[in-house]
Amino acid sequence: MAKLYFYYSAMNAGKSTVLLQSSYNYQERGMRTLLFAPVVDQRAGIGRIASRIGLEADANPFSATDDLYKNVATEHTDKPVSCVLIDEAQFLTRQQVEQLCLVADELDIPVLCYGLRTDFRAQLFEGSTALLALADDLIELKTICHCGRKATMNLRVGPDGKGLRDGEQIEIGGNDRYVAMCRAHYHEALAN
Repeated sequence: MAKLYFYYSAMNAGKSTVLLQSSYNYQERGMRTLLFAPVVDQRAGIGRIASRIGLEADANPFSATDDLYKNVATEHTDKPVSCVLIDEAQFLTRQQVEQLCLVADELDIPVLCYGLRTDFRAQLFEGSTALLALADDLIELKTICHCGRKATMNLRVGPDGKGLRDGEQIEIGGNDRYVAMCRAHYHEALAN
């Protein structure tokens, strides 16, 4: 039976790189993959996944109202799908995570979701909450703080480079807006 996997981490751990490598591994063996990327994150363009090290691929764009089970089932009927891969999975809704469970359970297609566990306020995203509760396997991808310890927090910084405590949960950005840090340096940055 297929499983639903959640690969989670702080920013800059290489989630998109691992996703694209996983897709490549399937394709190299003649298997079809379906990649999905949220419309809300348009840094690489709508329907595009790009890693910081230069790997890129087209993806199916999704928004909060899309039925991912229906999308995958339709594609699978046309031509068998061997694996479904979701980038920026924190932007999934609870209902979409439940739909992905059905992809694994009813269609017997493995689903690999890659995303952040928490936001800049150390709060879970809706998609991450659902994945932590429902995924068969939870895999942490690790990155490091500037001090060399494991980074688990995402500090949002303002134009002045100082840490921010307040703001909307979703504000798309990369290294210009977020810094992965260990918990101690995250709290130190917010105190300053």
